[in-house]
Amino acid sequence: MAESADADFYNFYCPEQRGQLPILDLNIPTKLLKMVKKAPYDIKVNHDFVGVIDGCAEAKKGRESTWINPLIRNCFIELHTQGHAHSVEAWNDGELLGGLYGLALGRVFCGESMFSRATDASKICLVHLCARLFKGGFVVLDTQFTNDHLAQFGIYEIEQKAYESLINKEINKSADIVLSGMNEEELLENYFENYFENRL
Repeated sequence: MAESADADFYNFYCPEQRGQLPILDLNIPTKLLKMVKKAPYDIKVNHDFVGVIDGCAEAKKGRESTWINPLIRNCFIELHTQGHAHSVEAWNDGELLGGLYGLALGRVFCGESMFSRATDASKICLVHLCARLFKGGFVVLDTQFTNDHLAQFGIYEIEQKAYESLINKEINKSADIVLSGMNEEELLENYFENYFENRL
């Protein structure tokens, strides 16, 4: 991560405790679940990756600076071009209203950042991401750090050494985040069928 948006370098961080979100056991607040089912946004994948990373880098009240500098931006755009980095996006009337992006490594998805310009846009994208990861065979959703925003979704921590062991185990296994031919309605239906069975 960079110290600021205009920094000409970035740092590598290795937290002792690594933030993780459960894919199938994601805690979805009741209000958010209702919003997801109402489908207020058109959810797209990899439609405007650059728009998503730029949205995540935008300064806003309470976050006047960002860790996404041009070096990181360009690196992830290249990773996206190579098929390794992906975005989930919320659209309405041709306008990008929120989204998230991250890096897919085998059966591990490393979430990088998310942004929202409309009510629950990024949160709805997170639910759609989990539906896609579940169907695609992913077993790890890494957030690197924990924060208050992610706490509502059931975030937990594991030791860095355990995380590295998990990465080594899953990084060379096959998974598919694109899932060509499947629409978001089908993915959500499959996800929620298993989601509610898992919570019984």
